[in-house]
Amino acid sequence: MARYTGPKSKIARKFREPIFGPDKALEKKNYPPGQHGASKRRGKQSEYAIQLLEKQKAKYTYGVLERQFANLFAKASSKQGITGEIFLKLLEARLDNVVYRLGIATSRAAARQLVSHKHVTVNGEVVNIPSYSLRPGDVVAVRERSQTLEAITNSVAGRTVNKFSWLEWNAKELKGTFLSYPERADIPENIKENLIVELYSK
Repeated sequence: MARYTGPKSKIARKFREPIFGPDKALEKKNYPPGQHGASKRRGKQSEYAIQLLEKQKAKYTYGVLERQFANLFAKASSKQGITGEIFLKLLEARLDNVVYRLGIATSRAAARQLVSHKHVTVNGEVVNIPSYSLRPGDVVAVRERSQTLEAITNSVAGRTVNKFSWLEWNAKELKGTFLSYPERADIPENIKENLIVELYSK
């Protein structure tokens, strides 16, 4: 399975945001990495550079590589509505992201691993494809034989409240329902999707 496996703190410092979760290195050095990272004389970024950075931030945040990212954007472009918002909704509907949002895993990387190792079911069937696209009404659950895994029990411990209006969580049965695609205001990620649209429309 293709995924980013490089240094995470370096990437977080590049965007000055904890996109992989809490990061002590970012807290200590909140400036870009490299010899001139802290320099105030860094040149002004071009419009293209700003758009590219936003695209890279979205890719790293959701753990999607270039080809999948481009394919998903093409799918969003073919639908009626605001392309940038539709694109984010499709990213949010990925199985690995929903497993993370439900609290079954502490990060998207951990969620991808749980899905890949066949610990997650969709509508009662085992699905081991992290990029699987959910539809409203789909039920995501922890496989019965996997419910005692320490990584899962630690992650869901104390989680009884729904954090997102577009998801429903059943703590007793360790399963959640993808009620609908989220509205843009319900997506907490700091991503300027309009810059990504501008980049792809060149």
